[in-house]
This record gives sequence, C-alpha cells and structure tokens, in this order.
Amino acid sequence: MKADLIVGIQWGDEGKGKIVDKLAQEYDMVCRSQGGHNAGHTIWVDGVKFALHLIPSGVLNPKAINIVGNGVVLSPESIIKEMLQFEGLEGRLFISDKAHLNLSYHALIDQAKERLKGDKAIGTTGKGIGPAYSDKINRVGFRVGELLNPTKLCASIIEYFEENRAIFDIYDIATPIKAELLAELEGYNAKLAPFIADTTQMVWNALDANKKILLEGAQGTMLDIDHGTYPYVTSSATVSAGACTGLGINPKNIGKVTGIVKAYCTRVGNGPFPSEDLGVAGARLGKQGHEFGTTTGRARRCGWFDAIATKYASRLNGCDELALMKLDVLDGFDEVKVCIAYELNGKEIDYLPADLESVKPIYKSFKGWDKSVGARTLEELPAEARAYILEIEKITKTKVGIISTSPEREDTIIL
Repeated sequence: MKADLIVGIQWGDEGKGKIVDKLAQEYDMVCRSQGGHNAGHTIWVDGVKFALHLIPSGVLNPKAINIVGNGVVLSPESIIKEMLQFEGLEGRLFISDKAHLNLSYHALIDQAKERLKGDKAIGTTGKGIGPAYSDKINRVGFRVGELLNPTKLCASIIEYFEENRAIFDIYDIATPIKAELLAELEGYNAKLAPFIADTTQMVWNALDANKKILLEGAQGTMLDIDHGTYPYVTSSATVSAGACTGLGINPKNIGKVTGIVKAYCTRVGNGPFPSEDLGVAGARLGKQGHEFGTTTGRARRCGWFDAIATKYASRLNGCDELALMKLDVLDGFDEVKVCIAYELNGKEIDYLPADLESVKPIYKSFKGWDKSVGARTLEELPAEARAYILEIEKITKTKVGIISTSPEREDTIIL
C-alpha cells in the first residue's frame, strides 16, 4: 500500500485541513511531515471550529493514528495547549523522537531579527520556525527525544547559551535560569513522554501492513524554501518531496497526490503576489472568505486565481488532481478573473520565472455566478461556475477532483 499525499499549491491557507479531515475518515494513519506551529489548519465539523497547528488533521477520526514526523520543528508549549482540545490521545498521537525542538528563545530570535530588518522584514509569524530550522541545519539544535532526559537537556541548553553568548547579546536575550529551565523541561517531559516514539519505524510498519496512510504538510508550494518566492518563504520543504525526508519514507512509497488550491489566491506576509487585487474586489474576497490567519490573525492579501503559478506547482508536486476550495466565496461577483499568463520585460510568458517581482498578470474574465454555496454535486453548481472550473483544468493541465462549497465537512463535491 502506498501513502496518499495532500499538498498546498499556493501560499498556504488553501483549506488543507478540511480536505485532510474529510479524507482522513477513510485512513488508518495521518502524518504531518514539516513546518511548525506557524501553520494553521481550521476545520469545521457540525458548526464546531477546531484550530490545529501541530497535531495532524486526522485527529478528528477516532480510529486514526496521528504522526508528527521528524521534519517538524515542535514547540512543546504549543502542542501541549493544542492537545487540551481532545481526549484520549494516548495511543493515537505520536511525535518523532528525531523532530527538532522549537523553544522559547527561538521565537525571541525570530522576532528580534524581524525588528532589525525593518521594512525589509520577511513577515514571519515570529514563532521561531526559522531559527529552529537554522539550529537544525547548523547541527546545534535539540531533538524531541532529548526531552526524555530533562536534566541532561537542560545542561546542554545552558552550555549552548554560554558558547553563543555574543550572538544572544545582539538580540538582548538572557541566558535561562537553570532551575527555571529544568522545571520547564520536566513539565514538558511529564506531558509529552508518552507520545514520543520512533515514528519512522511506525510508518514503515504501517506501509508493510498495507494500512491506508495519508500525508499532510503545512503552508504551500509557493513558500517552499527552494521552489517558492525566495526569500519570502518558510524554512522547510513544503512540496510533496518534503514528505519523504520529513517522515523517513522513499519516493516509491508515495501514491496519489492531491494539490489544494483556493478558487482565488491569498498570501500572508511580504513577497511577490502577481494576481493580488488591491481594490474593491480584493477587499470583498477577504471579507467574504474570512481571510484572517489561523495562527496570527493577520488579514490575508487577496487576489484572483493564478493558473500559471498553479500549473508550476502542480508539475512540481506531481499532482494527480486538484481540490478547489472556497468556490462559494466567489458567489455574487459579476465578473471573476483568472491569471492565464504573465508579462515579463514586455513579453508574454506562460511559466513561473525566478524573478516574480517583475511580472504583470494577464487575465481572462468570466461571467460570475451565485448560489454555489452548500452544493454537494456537480449538477448543483451554476453553469458559470462549471465553466470556470473547466478553464482552470485546461490551463493548469490538472483535473479538479474535489470542490469545496462551504467550510462544513459535508459540503464537498467528490468527482
């Protein structure tokens, strides 16, 4: 049995949580491969809202095993708070002993760096994700498995501060008080030790036993550290290939790949966004789509569907299909647009260049529609909405297999 994969195709916030939750009802294991608590998956079930940041979206399936993989940078404080939403997690939630810790000083460094950059700031969430991944790559980080020996970990962290005192002084970050740090780590140990495991072996065993496995990432392709709009990206591999390194599986283990896209585009933070609409339409998309970050509460930048960026991301991820989210948000527009090409240095191009700052969008307009909200079959959708979907399939060269028409789990069309 191969593991199916869900991946964000835009700048994150595409609605991955709803689709993973919807599909997870049929899977035995759901695995999170990268990112940290800067990510936010919002899921609505019977009018109840669940905000997930580290726990896989399969947690709402009581029969599913949920894995936080080695590619995640884990804030113990954040996941402990998140776990309070649920009961009976022991035996259902496991955290890789090889995942790296994102501790409080990482957030302080993150916030200090953003302040020092001024108007050149990337627009991070300030949650310490970048500094945690930097420590990992610099081979000076600490891993989740080290929480099993709080005394030794405490001594290692104090030593790390002493060795890097000059750097911490720049950011005005004091060395932790040993007794307070030890108490903090012992608290994490008491709550998280039962959940720490060799998750690589768990996933391998599940594959060998032909269990149904679903993989999910965080953020979106356009925020990938290598393939996104660098430097305005996150610090991990958000593309489908990142699931392999983030969980310890090989490319042959990957089955169906579903790319998640909104029926329009949004972005949080700074960086290029070719199809952004700074006028009335963009403001209306934000209002109707309730476009505020799950993690930060920041208003998202909004614009029209970018078919060129989606075609790029679909090829990069090997998407078998797209899940088109929030189609209902476009209800009531007299006209909707799709970016079908870019203009770069006076020439029309149909691909994504490295210099995305310099492109101008070329749009195709479509007649708007109404009353797509709540549709559960393709036949219930207005003809104009169906025409819009067909055009997206044509330009992106990827079929649309799922259509979401409201935040509710059941308001979903499976084609």
